[in-house]
Amino acid sequence: MQSLPQLVAFDEETTFFADLIIPVPIPKLFTYRVPRDMVERLKVGARVIVPFGKNRVYTAVVGRIHHQPPNTYQAKYILELLDEYPLVTGYQLELFSWMAEYYLCNIGDVLNVALPSGLKITSQSKVQYNPDFDYPELLTDDEVRLLDELKKHSALSYEELGRLVGETNVPTTIKSLVGKRAVIVFDEVREKYVPKMVRKVRLTAHYENREQILALINGLEKLPKQQEVIMKYLSYIPVLNNPALNRKGLDKTILNQDDELSQSSLQTLIKNQIFETFEVIVPRFGDEDMQSVEVKLTEIQQRACNQVLSAFTEKDIVLLHGITGSGKTEVYINLIQNALESGSQVLYLLPEIALTTQIVVRLRKVFGDKMGIYHSKFSDNERVEVWKGIVDGQYQFVVGVRSAVFLPFDNLGLIIVDEEHETSYKQHDPAPRYHARDVAMMIAHWQKAKVLLGSATPSIESYYHAQQGRYGFVELLERYGDAMLPDIVLVNTRLEKQQRKMKNEFSSVLLDQLQQNLERGEQSILFQNRRGYSPYLQCEDCEWTGRCPNCDVSLTYHMRDAELRCHYCGHKDPVPKSCPACGSYKVRTIGFGTEKLEDQLQIVFPEARIQRMDLDTTRAKNAYQQIISEFEGGNVDILVGTQMISKGLDFGNVSLVGIFDSDRMIHYPEFRAIERAFQMITQVSGRAGRRADRRGKVLIQTSNPQQAVLQKILENDYKGLFEEEIVERENYNYPPFSRLIKLTVRHAEQRVSQQAAERLVAQLTEKLGEARVLGPEVPLVERIRNQYLYTVLIKLERSISPKAAKVFILEKINELLSDKGLKAVTVVADVDCL
Repeated sequence: MQSLPQLVAFDEETTFFADLIIPVPIPKLFTYRVPRDMVERLKVGARVIVPFGKNRVYTAVVGRIHHQPPNTYQAKYILELLDEYPLVTGYQLELFSWMAEYYLCNIGDVLNVALPSGLKITSQSKVQYNPDFDYPELLTDDEVRLLDELKKHSALSYEELGRLVGETNVPTTIKSLVGKRAVIVFDEVREKYVPKMVRKVRLTAHYENREQILALINGLEKLPKQQEVIMKYLSYIPVLNNPALNRKGLDKTILNQDDELSQSSLQTLIKNQIFETFEVIVPRFGDEDMQSVEVKLTEIQQRACNQVLSAFTEKDIVLLHGITGSGKTEVYINLIQNALESGSQVLYLLPEIALTTQIVVRLRKVFGDKMGIYHSKFSDNERVEVWKGIVDGQYQFVVGVRSAVFLPFDNLGLIIVDEEHETSYKQHDPAPRYHARDVAMMIAHWQKAKVLLGSATPSIESYYHAQQGRYGFVELLERYGDAMLPDIVLVNTRLEKQQRKMKNEFSSVLLDQLQQNLERGEQSILFQNRRGYSPYLQCEDCEWTGRCPNCDVSLTYHMRDAELRCHYCGHKDPVPKSCPACGSYKVRTIGFGTEKLEDQLQIVFPEARIQRMDLDTTRAKNAYQQIISEFEGGNVDILVGTQMISKGLDFGNVSLVGIFDSDRMIHYPEFRAIERAFQMITQVSGRAGRRADRRGKVLIQTSNPQQAVLQKILENDYKGLFEEEIVERENYNYPPFSRLIKLTVRHAEQRVSQQAAERLVAQLTEKLGEARVLGPEVPLVERIRNQYLYTVLIKLERSISPKAAKVFILEKINELLSDKGLKAVTVVADVDCL
């Protein structure tokens, strides 16, 4: 990686400029003038506050410092420097630039996603009295009252003014005062990140002496409550034995736990200067002392670990193909320890927040509070603390989801991408539409780190590269502790329906097995990759179906909230009491989701403890952790969930897994459907029977048990699936034999969208040829958020330079959008689309 220029030599006569990355969708860095008092302190990678556009300020990052003013505009001044030392590394700046180029987006888009919100400033409108105002006779009573409050303060927000004057129409009053030039409204810029402060209390320095403490205790004999506070403090902080401990103090809340009289006594002791209070910054993550646990590898795991290390001597990327329950995590832990002992940093990527919940507990027992955790359910402040903790050297090892690739590592030795096949690693909106696995490989290339890809069901592309010798390859094909793979049974739902054995969505076989599991006190998991109660409502008489007014999809019925909901734009409608079209009361649910399964189970097994785990039940910050803890602790008998329950979770008491709607997964109209169905079903099946003393059972409900992919699942034959799929991919020129770029053209009018898409295809075909440019096609969902969509798929052979092709594609997109008649058209580029 090229080294980025730091501050050039300082000269009082020289004017300095800085090229900044601003988190807005513009294609270039924007140049600003550096104030003279900032020149010696400004560094590449530091955050600054700058004006951009009309009355807007942004947090930008310094990309380059130089002497050349811009040719086409007058450079504005940087307003404020936020960092004395850079919070963005040179490697990150290189990454932002590469991602913008590779994923056909703007570098500002990358920065906007990369920086946690807590590292961006916010602006809040404030109001202050105008000292030059001299026409009080123009004011109404409300305005006089508001001005009187402003005169008492330097500046107040709209909300603060509303509380003080007790009015709800404060904005209207302020608008009137602005017109009369009685007040000044301005934006106060402030950083979002606020460190966590704890108020502590300690004895003043005078009482660190043994004699003084004893004299104090004796002197308080007639004040027993105050004496009690002193004795309680000494029970936590033994100042008599070690006076230095007093300087650390004690959390004030510990002494405030008792009744009001004790709190009053503490305040009196503070007032009399016996105690003093002070604040300290503390981390938001638990720093409790955890007893270190040593991980012992089995002979098979140790052999796999040695093979990975051996492969790393020849290859920078290694694929670990380990079946479900084989103990890949233990191998990861051993490799992480080796990397940390060598002084390197480690990044461990997981596809789902749900996975981090369980695996973090295991890793904490090994690595303690030296490990950072990074994902979107954390607050802005928590994510900033991990970011700063890496810069400060506090965290050498971080576990995170896809956004963790943006963290400011500068000495990575190992990146682990667990469940590397998972689609969750791909970001779809907003730009950059990146794949965390591929980005991790680029980061590792720049920092000379190694990458370990792990999966029980690798992506076809990764397995192909391993077979071709581009990646190292290691297999782990035995379950940990002699546990057996589950017994997989295909249940013919067509036959069950003919024999009238089906009960709602449940086959008789599945209901019998669930009953037996409940009687044995064992747990079950039911998998349905569709949330909500049912996909849609339909009238039996006129066949009316509830549809979204903004998108070309039916509204999903959510019984718990009594509403119809669009999963694309969020539109909600109340559930109609009768058919809106014909007035019939015969409106019924069609299909089923996790909510309906949960409801039906509660009717069939009223004594069972049933829990649901999907997007609707895990919106709260700690919802994942709570559900998993309850299930792990044996407080739930049956867990119903979507794909978030299929990945890497380890529950020892689960002996039964039921899988619904397998046919829909297999027949989805997409070239990866067979691969995805195999991966999903195999992964969720792997949650069963992870103990050596009993074999788990998996029931797959299907209307056609003879389907080839189901036979491969029965035999756990990933290699056979790969060999069939790779032939298909080569015949039709799909990845890994080509690169795919999907362009989605959007406009509020269908005619305009179609016209733009056809014109774009014609321009691209001139140079790329008809075989490489497919479309335009109407996608499965034709309209989203009142925008009509057309897709264009570009297939590029591996022999073609992707960089040159992307430059050409971007050029044609810009040509299209420069047409005045098509300015409202949007073209979204998705590189390496899934």
